[in-house]
Amino acid sequence: MLKQQLQIKLSQKLSPQQIQLMKLIQLSTLDLEQRIISEIGENPALEKGKEVHENELQTQEDPFDDYQNEQKIDTEDIDIDSYLSDDEIPNYRIQSNNQSSDDETREIPFSGGTSFHEYLENQLQNLILNDVEKPVAEFLIGSIDNSGYLRRSEEDIIDDLAFTQNILIEAKALKKIIKKIQSLDPPGVGARSLQECLSLQLARKEHDRPEIALTHKIIDNAFDEFSRKHYKKLQDRFHISEEELRNVFEEIAKLNPKPGGALSETSQNNHVVPDFILTIENGTLKVVLNRRNAPELRISNNYKEMLSGYAEAPKKNKSQQEAVLFIKQKLDAAKWFIDAIEQRYHTLFLTINAIVDYQRDYFLTGDEQKLKPMILKDIADKIEMDISTISRVANSKYIDTPYGVKLLKSLFSEGMKNDEGEDVSTIEIKKILEELIANEDKKNPLADQALSESLKEKGYNVARRTVAKYREQLDLPVARLRKSI
Repeated sequence: MLKQQLQIKLSQKLSPQQIQLMKLIQLSTLDLEQRIISEIGENPALEKGKEVHENELQTQEDPFDDYQNEQKIDTEDIDIDSYLSDDEIPNYRIQSNNQSSDDETREIPFSGGTSFHEYLENQLQNLILNDVEKPVAEFLIGSIDNSGYLRRSEEDIIDDLAFTQNILIEAKALKKIIKKIQSLDPPGVGARSLQECLSLQLARKEHDRPEIALTHKIIDNAFDEFSRKHYKKLQDRFHISEEELRNVFEEIAKLNPKPGGALSETSQNNHVVPDFILTIENGTLKVVLNRRNAPELRISNNYKEMLSGYAEAPKKNKSQQEAVLFIKQKLDAAKWFIDAIEQRYHTLFLTINAIVDYQRDYFLTGDEQKLKPMILKDIADKIEMDISTISRVANSKYIDTPYGVKLLKSLFSEGMKNDEGEDVSTIEIKKILEELIANEDKKNPLADQALSESLKEKGYNVARRTVAKYREQLDLPVARLRKSI
């Protein structure tokens, strides 16, 4: 039996403006620039504009007022006048001045040049290759990663050549071409493993020196013992003294485990544009937002004129109503985007000021040991925002300080109490742990338990397993791998 009933249900839904704002907040300065360019390309009602004149600045309202316009679109009864009235549309809704002539450019410059793969391809003309070998060599160079390694099996390469390049080649012929690629500079390029990379570099050295010949022999025949630093086994197997083994390790230390690293890093765009700029003026911290890469935005005047033309029409047919609907949608999207940009800067400004105020002692001195334990909730409670908003602000953002450019997320850390009952940051404990390992006796490095006891002597009650976790986060190996002769 069918029945009808009424039910009241309370639910929360995000508006398009809120969704757009959340996406913009988590973008870095460079990503925001690309996002704005993309939005301008998609929305013809949004365009770049010039600086706002002084007389216009006097008429601007508060850029952070509450603006809500969720009126549904009705094609039969469209109130165009509400979109044309300057009294009802604040000036900031149609123009956004996101940069000033007084702003400083805060970019770390980078230099361009030949990429790593282009460098290898330029050397191909020095190799003797026939018409079949040349495309295979080009394919192999394209398969080399930025570290200089060919991390693919010969079977996979043969299959890819057959299916993608329509080239059939036998394993023996492929090995021959790989050998030619490995003869290119830098030494060690095209290796399939670290062992082969070191062996290729040693092969180019003069073997009339006893230490070179011994080093090459150890790498080729006892790489496992070498990588695990089993010094005693190496001495017994090759009948060498401790001094000779020390010379071997000195020769290996001169080799490059990533032959392509130096060239590939110089060609990449790794410069950082800080999102916040911190300065110290007479003992006072001052932080501003870097708005240099956000161009000025405004609503297209052509679209306003089009709406004005339709408004003057005595009667609108169906096609005109559809045109007005399209224009109105584009105007709404442009206004929402400009409003989201303004709200983004407002949110970022509140958050970074709260962080700087919370970590005032650190920013005044640059001493990492003065960093207070700080989690997302601390800042969220301080500015009365949601934790997810603070997380988006801290994501991929950098702050330019007198002590260098810092990743904002690295300032957040958990805390624990020392013997005196004071709250200390885990960053401070990691710093002390790093100093203990750096100053240890490398012939007898400290195990995790010994490091735990050393920290307890300094007033930090840290368990062995916690020490192991912090050591791994610092990318420091275990005691056995830190041992040297």
